[in-house]
Amino acid sequence: MNRPISDLPACEESPSNQSEGLFAVLHNSTVLMIDDDLTTLEFVQKFLERAGYTRLISTANPRTAMSLIEQTLPDIVLLDLMMPDVNGFEILAGMRRRDDMRYTPVIVLTADSAPGAQLKALDLGATDFLTKPVNPSELRLRVRNALAFKAYQDRLADFDALTGLMNRRKFTSQLAAAVATDEQSKRACALMHLDLDRFKAVNETLGYRTGDKLLCAVAERMHRVLSDAELTGWPRIRSESMKTALSRLGGNGFAALLPNMHNLAKVEKVTSVARNLLASLAEPFEIDNHQLRITASIGVAVSPDDGEDVDVLLKNVETAMYEAKQRGGHAYEFFSGDMKARAQERQSLESHLRHAVQRDEFLLYFQPQLDIITQRVTGCEALIRWRRPEHGIVAPDKFMRVAEDTGMVADIGRWVLRAACRQASDWLAAGMSPLTIAINIANVQLQRRRICDEVLEVLKQTGLPAERLMLEVSESTLMEHPDRGLDMLYELKELGVRLALNDFCTRTSSLEHLSRFPIDQVKIHRSLVAGLPGETEKVTQVSALCALAKALRFDVLAVGVETREQLNLLRTYNCQGYQGHLFSRPAPAEMFRNLVRRTM
Repeated sequence: MNRPISDLPACEESPSNQSEGLFAVLHNSTVLMIDDDLTTLEFVQKFLERAGYTRLISTANPRTAMSLIEQTLPDIVLLDLMMPDVNGFEILAGMRRRDDMRYTPVIVLTADSAPGAQLKALDLGATDFLTKPVNPSELRLRVRNALAFKAYQDRLADFDALTGLMNRRKFTSQLAAAVATDEQSKRACALMHLDLDRFKAVNETLGYRTGDKLLCAVAERMHRVLSDAELTGWPRIRSESMKTALSRLGGNGFAALLPNMHNLAKVEKVTSVARNLLASLAEPFEIDNHQLRITASIGVAVSPDDGEDVDVLLKNVETAMYEAKQRGGHAYEFFSGDMKARAQERQSLESHLRHAVQRDEFLLYFQPQLDIITQRVTGCEALIRWRRPEHGIVAPDKFMRVAEDTGMVADIGRWVLRAACRQASDWLAAGMSPLTIAINIANVQLQRRRICDEVLEVLKQTGLPAERLMLEVSESTLMEHPDRGLDMLYELKELGVRLALNDFCTRTSSLEHLSRFPIDQVKIHRSLVAGLPGETEKVTQVSALCALAKALRFDVLAVGVETREQLNLLRTYNCQGYQGHLFSRPAPAEMFRNLVRRTM
């Protein structure tokens, strides 16, 4: 049967294993012999059998040759040219007119050594020539080489070069066949789109070689889960096109097809498969002496309910996958009609967001930060807003996730840095008391080595003294790769800026690492402050964090202070500063300036 030779080793197997696997696959290839000379057929078949080929088909009737080709779809054809009624040229031309036989290897066997016959066969698409009587060694070499080249072509055309899984084109074709078959049989098929969460960080921190190995390991685990599901949850199916299928769509995205479900109630099995995939991938991977942990987001769409054609299904399952990512990852979501509306809104938001910087649609609001004892404004946190046409002022929680997912967060972060420093410099020039302006540095900005150059350039352009700039970094970001984070923090510190740690101790942290970070200030997360003073556990945590920060010689600033009771309790814990609605909500530049004057 003319099928892609797909059982080739993927990723990094040894050359000997690759060679053994290749020859095993080649010897299982279907070889069709067409020759009106029975003696030649018998000779060639016996020799190929001795050479290890097991799937041999032959015919001495050229009139039935095309019908036999269409039925068997061979991997290679050995074709005599000079035959009665229908000659080899006509058969070859007929093969090349078919899309599925256009590149099937055809080795011509002929007693006619005239150049004209050979050129004509080549023009019609012959792969190679052998002159009768056939030399056995030459036959073996030509057949093996032709099949090996076909295997290479099949892999390039239908399979991902890295993981060995189906590529998008091949998978889409199999999905179309499954949908059509299920529609006729009144059965259902499920489609999954799996995307690895935060995979980009692996490539950026450990390199693409490690990232590629991780993708191969992920593919192997997914294959095991689907194989187990097929053994326990689906009937035995002879047709290759109706078995479960797995594909690497590109990058860190995968797709899985679960066809031939007897009825829509069988969809319950899909939930189990999704959970098993998440659980399997959550187990650590040992790669290049690194223990890597990765999670995934899975979208699920079921045909015919969620779409009766391939394009609609692929679009809807991707929408469901992004819904799972919106939940923070390590989750699965089934497609629903409501998702479609949200996906359209997201697409519109993404499109407009790409032009927001060029159109100068962003502006900054400023959250006052106060000394907890004197109640004077000592600084502020610069918070971005989007003046979106026809939508008014849009808060960051409405668009920053999209910016992170699409890579726009780096450009937006550079805009915030420049705009905040310019505003702080203008305030100083206007005679305001020196204040510290704090801005958040996104994970992607910190991972890029250019952040130090960008900060230095902005400070020079705006004239803002370095000590007036506070850069806030996430503790979770630093703890992912503490050594690299430490180097970056010291480089920033050498510029003279101040550094603050967001979400202090809301994640599992190493005290050793925290003590090494050149941090000036830690911020207690609003989720802890919100529990004061009524929640005993939160009170204990905040008290301990303030004591820890004092021991590490960090200043402490509490976020989200909304009541006098919270403020008074924080003061007893020697917390130095706070921000929150108790004093003021984030305000535009001029309003913030008036707030500062009020506390002077």
